[in-house]
This record gives sequence, C-alpha cells and structure tokens, in this order.
Amino acid sequence: MVFSTILFLCVFLPITITGYYLMPYKAKNIWLLLASIFFYAWGEPRFVFVMLFSILSNYVFGLVLEKTSRGKPVVALAVVVNLGILFIFKYFTFVMETVKSVTKGDFDVIQIALPIGISFYTFQGLSYVIDVYRGVKSAREQGEQASVAQHNPLNLALYIAMFPQLIAGPIVRYGDIATSLTKRSHSTDQFLYGMWRFGIGLVKKAVLANMTGAVAADIMQGDLSTLGAASAWLGAIAYTLQIYFDFSGYSDMAIGLGSVFGFRFLENFNYPYISTSITEFWRRWHMSLSGWFRDYLYIPLGGSRRGNVYLHLFLVFLATGIWHGAAWGFVFWGVYHGVLRLIEKWIESWRKGRGEKQISKQLLIIRKGLGWIYTMTAVIIGWVFFAQVDLMKGAQYVAVMFGIKRNAFVGFDASYYLSKQTCFYFVLAFLACIPWRRVFPGAAQKVQNMPGKWAVCSLISMLFLVIGFVFIINSSFNPFIYFRF
Repeated sequence: MVFSTILFLCVFLPITITGYYLMPYKAKNIWLLLASIFFYAWGEPRFVFVMLFSILSNYVFGLVLEKTSRGKPVVALAVVVNLGILFIFKYFTFVMETVKSVTKGDFDVIQIALPIGISFYTFQGLSYVIDVYRGVKSAREQGEQASVAQHNPLNLALYIAMFPQLIAGPIVRYGDIATSLTKRSHSTDQFLYGMWRFGIGLVKKAVLANMTGAVAADIMQGDLSTLGAASAWLGAIAYTLQIYFDFSGYSDMAIGLGSVFGFRFLENFNYPYISTSITEFWRRWHMSLSGWFRDYLYIPLGGSRRGNVYLHLFLVFLATGIWHGAAWGFVFWGVYHGVLRLIEKWIESWRKGRGEKQISKQLLIIRKGLGWIYTMTAVIIGWVFFAQVDLMKGAQYVAVMFGIKRNAFVGFDASYYLSKQTCFYFVLAFLACIPWRRVFPGAAQKVQNMPGKWAVCSLISMLFLVIGFVFIINSSFNPFIYFRF
C-alpha cells in the first residue's frame, strides 16, 4: 500500500487516525503498530515475517549490548545479520546473474522477490544497534549505569515499522524519536501542520510527479533507435523532475503523518535543484541517507581526520549507489557522483592551498550561475543511468542526448510530447523547485505571523487533498519510484 491510492486515502488513513485519537494514551502505540503491520502486510503478507525477524534480532542485540562488556563482537554480528538479510533478498540474484554472465555458467539463478522497504528498515535497525553500543560505551567511560536500549519490544517495533516512514523513509534515527515513543504530546496546531504537509506532498506526487513522469516514461522507455536529441533531453529533464517530486512528495507526506501522530521526523530534502555543486546537491538531496552514511560509514572509516579522505568519500558514494538497487546502473550512478565529489574536493583543497583572493559580487554571481548549470547537467546525466538501470542502455541514451549517436529516423519530435497542458505542469514543477520563502522572506514572515493562519492552512490542506484525490482518480499513471528500494 502506498499513500497515493484511493484505498489509503479513503479507508486506511481515516480509520487509523480516528482509532488513534479515540484510543487511551497507553494504547496509542499498540494501535499504531497494528495499523503499520497491516499497512505492510496488505501488499506482501509473507514478508512481514522478514521485517519482524529484523525487529526481534535488533531488539535482542540492544539488550545484549547493555549486559556485555564486549560490545564490538555483538555489533559485528548485528551488522552481519542485518546486511545478510539485505544481501539475500536484494543482491543475491544480481550477484549470481553477474557470476553466470562472467563465467558463462550453465545454471539457473534463483529469483528472490524484494520485500518492500527492506533497505529503509534495515538501516534503521542498524542505526539503533550502533547507537545503543555508542551510548553504552559512553556511559561506562563516565562510570554510569548504561540503560539506553529499548526494553519494550513493542516500542522498538513501532520505531522500525511505523507506516509513515516504513516504505521509503525518511530514515529516522532512534535517538531522534526515542523520547516520543514513550512520551509525546498532541495538539491542534501539530495535527493541522501534519495535514498541511501531507497535502503538499500529495500534490507533489499526484500532480507534479505523475504529470512529468508520464512524459519521462513515454520517452525513456521508448525505442532508442528512433529517439532524437531534443526528445532525449526532454525525457531526462522530465525524469529529473519526476523523481524529485515523487520522493520529496512522499517524504512530505511521511513528515506530515508523523506530526499527526505526535512524532517529529527530520527533513529529507532542501531544494536540491538550486545547488551550485555536487557537494551541495548531496547536502540537500535525501538528507537522511546522506547523514546515515556520514555517521555510520564515513566517520568510522576516518572521515577527513585520518586515513585517505578521498578513498572514504569514494566508498560512501559506492555504497550509496549499491544501496539504491542491485543493478550496474545504480552502481555506476553512485561511482559517477563519487568521482564528481572527489574532483570538487580536490579543487576545494587546491583553492585553499593557493589562498584564493576575494572576488567581486558580479563574478560570484557568474560563478554560481555556471556552477548551477554544471551541477544540473551532471545531475540530469546521472538520473539517466538511474532510470535506465541497464548500463549500456543508459550510455546509449546519453550518447543520443549529446548527438554522439544520431538516428537516421526520428519517431517523434520533442514538440509532440509538449501539449499546452504538459507545458503548464512543467512550469509548475520548475517553480516548485525554488524556495520562494527565501526569495521573499518578508512575505513569508507576514504569513507566519498572520492571525488565524492555521484556519487558512486547513482550508488549503483540504484543497490540496481534493486536488490530489481528483488527479489520482483520473490518472492511470501513478507509479512510485522508490517503492522498489
């Protein structure tokens, strides 16, 4: 089950919210946990047991870490168990197919179905165990009694399985909501803010992502042998918009629902398409994943303090690509961004070493403008490989974009895909990529201080929900890209 469906909007969500607020405080977590398990089981009931095993094993690891003085072996075992589950269900088939292709072996490869959301709840389980280990270690170093693990298995299960962030994040750290699992408050403002964010996310998904995604699908899934350069660029730009509004829309809905139930989830996107470098892009894109790799891989490797920082950065981006999917296109996408990040890191070091002089405001604007063009071009090219998955097909598509591969016959010109209605949605999408509150801070402050703002927000939220609902009903194109991760 995903958020942008009639079943979720008209049946599951109203029942869950109503039941939650009718329940006594002590029963709210149980109700929310049961609803989350039902939410997950609706699509794949057999894989509920995989998730429950992950929850139970991490619960046990946390308790053991509080009791033992040898924490590192326990953490190592937890890493093996969690990543082992992820490998079996997500990467085993890919690895075996690669081995078969390289060795030209004559054997059948077992096709293992991918449990929904396994990458997200596996990383949350891992972060919980590692945080418990760090908390226990810190407490013992200070001579204090360590009590940082979650002793109530239902609370830990709710942390990992909570349906707003279960399928596609954001990746929530245990420490960020540990207190809220046992003690949280509810208010009208919090509820209305949650519905406001949910409405924004639904419009992002149902209107902007689906409308631009339909163009992307028509072009990028078509025949490359009849594709022209202009159409190829249009398809790549459409996909660039689709994946942003698809994923950020889902994150907005997740953050909104978290607020409805009394939780505060951290932001996952911060207008990444205004970035003027790949470094900045990754500070704004999928921030919960970037932060996870920073704190649980980059820093433990040594970060920028010890060892080879370039190697550490490369390994992080390689892991990022692999995390997204079991295909060479994802691996290349991660390496591609990693190489660009390393080049920018080297340029930063070079500039510091030569003591770069202060430049004028005009030159700074020009530099940022050129940086934005470079960044967006690089990002768009990267999304082609992400979308195509197949490495060779992605390379062929990019070759068409830059005129390296010119087809003698072009099936449809770019104008074929650009009706007045489509152009309208593209303009809306481009405008929605801009942080207007920062462009007009004075107007944003007036709105913030406006009396009765939540009444207005409530009306707008209802309007967004109605618009999203209408678009979902009238559109047969409603995929969710990150559903497969």
